[in-house]
Amino acid sequence: MSKSEYHRADERRFLDERGSSGALAPNGLNPATIMEKAVRERIVDCYFYKEQCFGVNEADIVDRVVEHVDYIGGVQASVQKPTPFLCLAFKLLQLAPSDDILDEYLEFGGEKFKYLRALALFYIRLTRPDKDVYTRLEPFLEDRRKLRRKGRNGTTLTFMDVFVDDLLTKDRVCATSLWKMRKRDILEDLEMLEPRVSPLGDIEELLEEADREEEEERRQNGEQERNGDGGHDDYDSDGSVRSVSPDRRSRSRSRSRSHSRRQDNDDDMDLDRPSEERRSSRDKSP
Repeated sequence: MSKSEYHRADERRFLDERGSSGALAPNGLNPATIMEKAVRERIVDCYFYKEQCFGVNEADIVDRVVEHVDYIGGVQASVQKPTPFLCLAFKLLQLAPSDDILDEYLEFGGEKFKYLRALALFYIRLTRPDKDVYTRLEPFLEDRRKLRRKGRNGTTLTFMDVFVDDLLTKDRVCATSLWKMRKRDILEDLEMLEPRVSPLGDIEELLEEADREEEEERRQNGEQERNGDGGHDDYDSDGSVRSVSPDRRSRSRSRSRSHSRRQDNDDDMDLDRPSEERRSSRDKSP
């Protein structure tokens, strides 16, 4: 058996040969160097990758996801151990599945196995052009299923639509630096993408409707205050009638009582007057 017929169990051949003679990803990047070197070395050295990702094909990926992946993430714990999710993503970089296989991962497999869909979405973000990334990932912003996320700080809860939004907006997801895409507005100006219509409708119309409802509510509250029970009429300097609310009348009474008390205290503090005169004046006061 010749030397070329041997299969290297540590999968380092993929890292050695892809830099020179291997095909590039659809977005023009080298699949072997999409992930950082430190992350790649941890993946090829970890036990899960050597045991579960050796000699598998695109169909075996589904079995591995179903059996071993129950959370998303990059590295976990203080030792920064690669997660099965990240190991299988690196294996997909080696297999380079076609768009038809990715559609199977997203649609039919993804309806039943949500982590298979998450893995396919992550791989598409790493390897596809920006136009394809938007067109393939945006429909899954309506997926509300829960996902577990595990990282250095433990396990947290997230959702599929949040994970997709992170892939579209953030620069680093699952311990992997994402290549910088053009903004959606730029692709729309270049007529490469159609303007996206939110499932909620036109955002500008929704905001205008909310402003109209708020203005109507303020107007109704103002009419209720003017027509409230217990109010009385007062007159302005020009003789026009002015409505006075019960709250305003009660505040006026409180000020009058406090003013009377201050006058009584001032009388008590008048040291030049005899005490009997002060008492008699207080008794005569209304």
